[in-house]
This record gives sequence, structure tokens and C-alpha cells, in this order.
Amino acid sequence: MIDNHIITEETSEKAVLVGLITPQQNEIKAKEYLDELDFLADTAGAVTVKKFLQRCDSPNPRTFVGKGKLEEIARFVEDNEVGLVIFDDDLSTKQISNVEKELKVKILDRTSLILDIFAKRAQTANAKMQVELAQYQYLLPRLTRMWTHLERQRGGIGMRGPGETQIETDRRIILDKISLLKERLRSLDKQKSIQRKNRGKLTRIALVGYTNVGKSTLMNLLSKSDVFAENKLFATLDTTVRKVIIENLPFLLTDTVGFIRKLPTHLVDSFKSTLDEVREADLLVHVVDVSHPQFEEQIEVVNKTLQDVCDAQNKEQIVVFNKIDAYTHVPKDADDLTPRTRENIPLEELKQTWMAKMNDNCIFISAKNRTNIDELKAVLYQKAKEIHTARFPYNDFLFEKYDDTYNNDNEG
Repeated sequence: MIDNHIITEETSEKAVLVGLITPQQNEIKAKEYLDELDFLADTAGAVTVKKFLQRCDSPNPRTFVGKGKLEEIARFVEDNEVGLVIFDDDLSTKQISNVEKELKVKILDRTSLILDIFAKRAQTANAKMQVELAQYQYLLPRLTRMWTHLERQRGGIGMRGPGETQIETDRRIILDKISLLKERLRSLDKQKSIQRKNRGKLTRIALVGYTNVGKSTLMNLLSKSDVFAENKLFATLDTTVRKVIIENLPFLLTDTVGFIRKLPTHLVDSFKSTLDEVREADLLVHVVDVSHPQFEEQIEVVNKTLQDVCDAQNKEQIVVFNKIDAYTHVPKDADDLTPRTRENIPLEELKQTWMAKMNDNCIFISAKNRTNIDELKAVLYQKAKEIHTARFPYNDFLFEKYDDTYNNDNEG
């Protein structure tokens, strides 16, 4: 029986986080990543009690961190009765095995933590299958560490067979499950493709963005629906499509799963239905949390993911800077010689930077407080109208009253 070690307990667990400062990842960046890992841990139900950072040229191939740092973590774990240690990068089979032996607690890496959240958030059969596929793909190269009960059968003549046979049997079971899940998902994808064709020639607009930037809140506001929204990472996994009508012009609005830094490609690939919605959209609404200190990096992450996985970076985008109500900055004194940073630039001045060059493709709103929503609707109407005019050049836009019954919950 396969021991799925990815899924953590429902009850809150005390956790410590571990990251590295390397030539490729300076201290500021490493702390930012650990802060995001802390948010992921909180979303999964863990309580972070300590964060450990070590400066080194590269991860230790045996234990990720050095011997001294691992001993320091072990002492803290034992003294504070911590049951979970989470590493900010993916660990190899050898690293997980060695670290578990030293710390004697549950070990997770960033990918397994995200998979745990995905498994908890998935609601529909389609989303659950997509998560299960991603889990098996994650487990496949890590099978050897799962058979620790066979460790007594070490080397020597006549001592290799049973352990190797069990591992190979398990590998075949997982490969069969992966094959079956892929086939089922292909069948569902065909159904979704037919559904998309049956929508006719309505303009399609997809909400994309980093996780927890307010896509679902904006979806609810524009479509007057009740898509689940929460201040947690990956609150939405299932693709949701709604018909929206602005000034008698109908279009389809899609809410999609959010992206994140260091998100494994195979995990994103599992969510093909969501990506197909993005690929087939006429317009992307890129929602950005302008209150986040690293929102510019988040924009780059989303654009790179769209390019690498969806081949959709070149689609026309409207960038919606959300959460202006939460934007804060530290006023810079006139005689303060510290460099100007994102934290000490007022929002009005920030708007006059590179964002001003985006013209009508950039808008600042607060979905929570409904600030500038009418302006956003006007931009969406104009874009949808341009797309509709190009598609139906002889249409005079004198639409009859549309039956607003298109309400496809959890499309994905």
C-alpha cells in the first residue's frame, strides 16, 4: 500500500521553515520567499514558530543545509516539540531521508506543501483528479524513501530481491494510476472543449494573476456571483465561468487558479482545463496586488508562467492593480538620504512610473471597497466591443435582452 506522505494533518501543527541565502538568492529575496512559505504553511493549517536561514554557495547534496545548521534545527525542534520542518526548495530523495533521520520529524518541501493545499482546496471531481495526478508525479521519483521498513534487507548476496521487487511493484502501480488519470482527464478535457465551442462566439475574458491577489473577489463583483474568496493562497482551484453583461454587451468571464513562485511545471500542467481557458481567451485581465512589496516580481512570475506553460503571454492584457485600499508607504523625509524604494513612494507617484505608459491597459481599483469599478467596467466594455466588432463587423450592437442563465459553477 502506498504511503502518501504529502497530505498533512487537519489539526494545526507547529512548524519551522528552512531556506538558503546563495549567490543566486540574496538575503532579502530569501526572507521574502520564507515569508511566502509561512503564508503557505498557514494556509495548510500549520503554525510557524521559527525560520532558519543559512548562507552557502549551494544546497548541501546530503542534507540541504550544513551539518551545524542541521544540528541547530534539531535542538530547536526537540526543545519546542515541533512536529514539522518545511524547506523552501524541493528536496531530493536522499536529502529527505537524511534530514528525517537527523530531525526525527515530518519533512516537507515547498512542492509537497503546495500539493497538500491543492488537495485540501480541490472541490470538483476534475480538480481532485488533477491534484491526484500531480501527487503521483511528485511521488514517483521519491519511492525509495517510502520503503524504510525494508532497510534491514541491506546489500549482500540474496538480500537484494524483496526490497527491489516491492519498489518496482509500487512504481508500476503509480505509473498505472498516472496513465489512468491522464486518460480520464483527456476525456474530461474533450467534454470541456465541447462546452467551450457551445458557448458560441461570445467574447472570452480570463482573470489571471498571482495567487491571493483578489481575482475571485473581482469575479464576484463583476458577475454578481458568489465564487469562494478568502485571504488564503490558492483559495480557488476550480475554473469558474460566468456570463457578464455591461451596457447590453455580454461576454464570458473566467476565474482561474493563481500562480506562484517556484511552482513546479508538472503541477501546473495537471490543470490543463484552467490553462485551456487562458489559451482560448480573447483578453486577459492580469490582476495584481499593488499593496504587495514585490508586486513587480509577481507580475514577472505570472508572465513567465503564461509564456512557458500556456503560450499566452502575447495575448492582449489589461493590468488591474487591485487592493489600493491596502497600499501603504513610509514617507521619506526631505533630508533622508536612503534610496527611494517601493515602500517610500506614494501611490499617486507610483502611478506615474512605468505604469503610466500602459495607457488604458492599466487601471487601479479596490475590489473590496468597490473603488474605480465603474472605470474598470468601462474599459472592459470598450475592449469587449472592439473584439465583438472585429468578429461581427456588421453588428450594430443593438442587442436583444440576453437570457442571463449561463452560470457554470466550477467548470474546472
